[in-house]
Amino acid sequence: MGRRVYTEFPAYIRIPLYGFVGIALLLLVLPLAVALPISFNADPWFTYPFRAVSLRWFEQLFSSPLWIGAMINSLVIAISTTVVATTLGTLAAIGLVNPRFPFRTAVMALAISPMIVPVVVLGLGLFIFFSPLGLNYSYAGVVIAHTILASPFVVITVTAALTRFDFNLMRAAAGLGAGRATAFRTVMLPIIAPGVAAGAVFAFASSFDEVVMVLFIAGPQQRTLPKQMFTGLREQLDPTILAAAAVMIILTSCLMAVAYNANKNR
Repeated sequence: MGRRVYTEFPAYIRIPLYGFVGIALLLLVLPLAVALPISFNADPWFTYPFRAVSLRWFEQLFSSPLWIGAMINSLVIAISTTVVATTLGTLAAIGLVNPRFPFRTAVMALAISPMIVPVVVLGLGLFIFFSPLGLNYSYAGVVIAHTILASPFVVITVTAALTRFDFNLMRAAAGLGAGRATAFRTVMLPIIAPGVAAGAVFAFASSFDEVVMVLFIAGPQQRTLPKQMFTGLREQLDPTILAAAAVMIILTSCLMAVAYNANKNR
């Protein structure tokens, strides 16, 4: 393999670019930095300064059957979505990297279209489509809806991993008597595993914090953590919502760190 060549941008491009990236990161982080500390406020107010620091809202989060049920639902739905989306997205990416795949460009555009179509439009369409099938207000319907949203992340990451994969290895495995399933499991999968893992992490994160689709498809029994937070904003506003947000951010950040280290160590 040839050595990678890195081109450094001139200063008049690099400095404004770094400034723009810094401002974008600041706009993303600053609201969290301002809001999340309120979850440690002893008083039930969204104000500064604090009279005292307390973990009462985290205790309420992990002691309330309503919040615990919402967290369990979120984990069950997110894990199920991750398994289905990773499987389907990986198989789709393997097919789409084949230059002889019919209507390859159109199918790829269709596969990633859920990332482009507004979630409200997609949620309304699925609600109408699921109604005669009896999938509204069911776990299966929510998992299917979240799989549609999560699969494009897997398709993109696995496709990127497959662009660096040498398909002559599969032909060599076939020449040695390995079947397609065996060659995939022993040759291809270990090499593209970082891309699959990254796609799985993105699929989990996209399902775990998704709320718009749940508002359309889910019923009272499928109340997820984001839906419970949304309901709390309308019905009972207290810092428990920010405690739940902190838990979601910590969990998602840990998953991203694991995926980053896994790809870095390959």
